[in-house]
Amino acid sequence: MINIAVFASGEGTNAENLFNYFSTSTKVKIKLVVTNNENAGIVAKAEKYKKNLQIISRTSLNNYTDQLIDFLQTEKTDLIVLAGFLLKVPEKLVKAFPNRIINIHPALLPKFGGKGMYGMNVHKAVLEAGEKESGITVHFVDEEYDKGDVILQATCDISPDETRESLAAKVHQLEYDHFPKAVQKVVDQLS
Repeated sequence: MINIAVFASGEGTNAENLFNYFSTSTKVKIKLVVTNNENAGIVAKAEKYKKNLQIISRTSLNNYTDQLIDFLQTEKTDLIVLAGFLLKVPEKLVKAFPNRIINIHPALLPKFGGKGMYGMNVHKAVLEAGEKESGITVHFVDEEYDKGDVILQATCDISPDETRESLAAKVHQLEYDHFPKAVQKVVDQLS
């Protein structure tokens, strides 16, 4: 059994998609949800799906990384999946779970990555650059923002009259369609 901890900061739609995708799996259990935002939508979704929920502040994430690592190891966490987690993962945590932390990014890396590149900031940058396509990148997390090895990319065309909101909707559909498959791919490699 591969035990997954999902880290999320927002509404939790990608996390909920993962809960549903793996709900009947005999190989995967999503054991834990970690959030840095006690008011985020992910909190209600974790409760709805009866997931163990941990709320951790930015300060705690950075100052008590050893305790978090111990907790994740005690929970027998095999894989950490960042599903809209907006805090930088401390280097110590990355080193404790090498090639076992996955992130989803709402653009085609290596373009439009790095600090501050999330949500509408990314879509705005893509449109301002005059790109003809955008998409998602699922990648392993390393010590630098959005630099880890790519697991999967999926693309969508950008229409001439595209808005940030319409592009966000296209990208979210790609996330919904492809993120669970990318996680499954990594799970299969770990099994």
